[in-house]
Amino acid sequence: MSPALGLLVFLGTLLYAYAEALVKLLLPAKRKTVRGELVLVTGAARGLGRATAREFARRQSRLVLWDIEAHGLKETAAECEGLGATVHTFVVDCSKREEIYSTAEKVKKDIGDVSILVNNAGVITAADLLSTQDHQIEKMFEINILAHIWTTRAFLPTMMKNNHGHIVTVASAAGQFVTSFMVAYCSSKFAAVGFHKALTEELSSLGKDGIKTTCLCPVFMNTGFVKNPSTRLGKILEVDEVVKALMEGILSNQKMVFVPPQLSFVSLLPSHPFLRLLLLKAEKPLYKHSSLLSVKPSRVLKAVLQPTSFAVDICP
Repeated sequence: MSPALGLLVFLGTLLYAYAEALVKLLLPAKRKTVRGELVLVTGAARGLGRATAREFARRQSRLVLWDIEAHGLKETAAECEGLGATVHTFVVDCSKREEIYSTAEKVKKDIGDVSILVNNAGVITAADLLSTQDHQIEKMFEINILAHIWTTRAFLPTMMKNNHGHIVTVASAAGQFVTSFMVAYCSSKFAAVGFHKALTEELSSLGKDGIKTTCLCPVFMNTGFVKNPSTRLGKILEVDEVVKALMEGILSNQKMVFVPPQLSFVSLLPSHPFLRLLLLKAEKPLYKHSSLLSVKPSRVLKAVLQPTSFAVDICP
């Protein structure tokens, strides 16, 4: 493709993305109700998981909350119960397949059929590939993608039987394009986006139009783990901004949710040279710890020992 033609394609795609956003603004989609639905949120102890649980509680959903951190999980449950929701909590390590399966059986037996599954738990390690430890790579794939597969396999059969449900994949903008010093993380998030797309296609092929899917791809969020973080994609997002977009996507059955929405054109041009020129200068990482030394050692240690909580803290 010639440079001139490439530029035209890029500008045309960008214009399409903005036009699509304008149409959605002027003609908002009909929103469904989630009142009475049994909603399971993984990584619910803090951050986006906690905020998502609160939003469902406000809409009178019944909640099942999973996380590896018991204390944060208890706090989330208390907040949701204060909003009038019925809440069930389970301490679960989402890196362990059998633990996911056994807890899922308890949920189905003792509580009921999950109709909305929010796969939010995730972990991140920011380092060059050779400095990233084997166990860190394994943990990222175990939680960022394999856990999504195991939970979906556990709860999808009933959704298919009833032709009713919603599966939410919390991925990342790093699942749409790459950056240096996050090779394993980007790979796991690309896998999560691919899982969402493949699952969506499979459900359509099987005629299960009552089961909806949504994939969330935000840039990084400010939840307090690292002070004054910065990216080349603009401002760091606040959790409230992200959860608002996520809930809008779920309630209107959007397949992809980008935060900020301008990133939607990224998925249309994953390897376009002009996109790379604008967003992905190879010599600079997407995310840098500008105040890493200001992080208390106790918080760093906690992040290592409790990876799911760490993930909800500073990613997706």
